Amino acid sequence: LGRIYKHLGYLSSGHIVETDRAGLVAGYVGQTALKVDEVVKAAINGVLFIDEAYALAKDDSGKDFGNEAIETLLKRMEDHRDDLAVIAAGYPDEMKTFIQSNPGLQSRFNRYFRFEHYTPQEMMDIFKGIAKKADFALTADAEEKLQFIFDGLYEKRNSTFGNARVVRNIFEQVIAIQANRIVAIPEITKEILMALEEADIPEVKETIQKVFVF
Repeated sequence: LGRIYKHLGYLSSGHIVETDRAGLVAGYVGQTALKVDEVVKAAINGVLFIDEAYALAKDDSGKDFGNEAIETLLKRMEDHRDDLAVIAAGYPDEMKTFIQSNPGLQSRFNRYFRFEHYTPQEMMDIFKGIAKKADFALTADAEEKLQFIFDGLYEKRNSTFGNARVVRNIFEQVIAIQANRIVAIPEITKEILMALEEADIPEVKETIQKVFVF
């Protein structure tokens, strides 16, 4: 998106600066504004991406430093409205609460884009992409078993479903299982090292239950 804005002439740099609550909120009076200023300064002429932005509206310390960060950010957004793009991201329900927590947020964040959950096939494509990057390949039987897992995850998905994060976690679990399987093989070839077999895919029902345990 930064590159697109640069191409369209809205931003001269188009670089991205990613941050979250920890990058914007300090634990002492006056320091939060300084942290926000520092982050905004780094993002000028580019995109400031705030991940899990709804966390700014939560402050259990009783000192409301999160609100201080919001107020400072809103001021800087107004000061740099011609050379700064700000994207706030998070789960839909939490983000709705976040936007409604401050009238200034409602007026400045008025364009919304909702990312739908990845389909089972898209999750499979993500898994294969991660595997290929790490020099692994699925056998046909392994892919079939893995597809059952992704089908079940998609069927039970909720608003907090991790999508690609869940796929990455399953991949790491598969690699661990594969390592334990091949450790006893006397002569390990490149093909054995690279192959992810059906036995390496965790049990379908158990895997789905673990993802949604909470």
